[in-house]
Amino acid sequence: MLENVAEMQLNSQNPSPKKEKFMKLNSKLIHAGYDSDADQEGSITVPIYKTTAYQFNNTEHAASLFGLKEFGNIYSRLGNPTVGALEARLTDLEEGAMCVALSSGTSAVMYSLINIMSQGDNFVTANQLYGGTYTMFDNILPEYGIDSKKVDITDLKAVEDAIDDKTRAIYCETITNPGLVVADVTALSEIAHSKGIPLIVDATFTTPAIQKSFEFGADIVVYSLTKWMSGHGRVIAGAVIEKGGFDWGNGNFPLYDKPDTSYGGMRWGHDLGDLSNVAYSLRLRTVPLRNLGANMSPETAFEVMSGLETLGLRMDRHCENAIKAAEYLSEHELVEWIRYPGLKDDPAYELSEKYLKGTGGTMVVFGIKGGKDAGQKFIDNLKMFRHVANVGDTRSLAIHPASTTHSQLDDEQLVAAGAPPELVRLSIGIEDIEDIIEDLSQALESTR
Repeated sequence: MLENVAEMQLNSQNPSPKKEKFMKLNSKLIHAGYDSDADQEGSITVPIYKTTAYQFNNTEHAASLFGLKEFGNIYSRLGNPTVGALEARLTDLEEGAMCVALSSGTSAVMYSLINIMSQGDNFVTANQLYGGTYTMFDNILPEYGIDSKKVDITDLKAVEDAIDDKTRAIYCETITNPGLVVADVTALSEIAHSKGIPLIVDATFTTPAIQKSFEFGADIVVYSLTKWMSGHGRVIAGAVIEKGGFDWGNGNFPLYDKPDTSYGGMRWGHDLGDLSNVAYSLRLRTVPLRNLGANMSPETAFEVMSGLETLGLRMDRHCENAIKAAEYLSEHELVEWIRYPGLKDDPAYELSEKYLKGTGGTMVVFGIKGGKDAGQKFIDNLKMFRHVANVGDTRSLAIHPASTTHSQLDDEQLVAAGAPPELVRLSIGIEDIEDIIEDLSQALESTR
């Protein structure tokens, strides 16, 4: 019964394979996930299906849908055609097996973990994380009996030593926020797979334009689509994408071994046959999403798909501007230190060459002489840079993490999280580089 439903879900995420097989990234960004030839009205952009529920043909049809005897739209919390088109596009961009779109990147992080963990379980993660993720791991998940083991993600022995028989995953960010440590995805995946657990990566800072994490061994990719993927600072959105093929019934995941009473005793890791390769995604949609409700709106999906069309072009410009801004700051007398993976003397340079296509990424962080006070004065005197709690916008953005995004951490935690008091975080936009550098210059001068 569920096999038929899952098969239809898989098909719905790849509506035009005949066109997409030959396409490269920039073409997929525009065409993947939606077949305008199949649209009754001939719309070349995906329509916004702004509806809560869907009409049933008759009582028998309704009973079949609710009983999972056939697949179709029931309620937009579970699925919506506009959101489904976005999920199909993201699946194709990552060359994965299935995607579940969600209301925010934070929801995506939470669901990616609780989908395989319950009370008493743990996961190994980096000690440098986005502030909201750090708080989730440090304060919220432990309330539900799920613990994070934070280690230096560059210390592979420490990562391996932290794994025990209750560890269900390794979790990391492809580039840490805000410390800009580049994860050795291949090495981390090898450790994870040797223990029979998945590697989950938050690839928000890289996007598929810079890194396709599945190619390096990741099993699950998490995104805040709010950032570069949509790119214009207009929506909050997230997604979880499964590579497919991981053995969720290998005995390490009790949630996939025991019968699920909400689905007639379904054992997610054992009863899906050929569809076991997407057991994770099917469970995420039908358990966390269905029952906790962090669904994406169709309007948001439309906005993200519109933004995705220019992702490749924007990322090229972001990265081009970022290296020039980093080179300027690295030589400035008022800059104490700088981190940018694309600089040859950066500790992450070699990993950047391997995992970021030699780009160095789009973010720059630096420590300003004069510490916290100088950092705040620098921020207050920027003119073109926007002072906001976001990254990945077309605009250049700046923030002082210790007093904002990471303000919930104490001084010791700030240093451990890669956000010391003097750190300034820059998300480099796509403006003219001369204007970016001029704004940085005059703001630095104001701190003398």
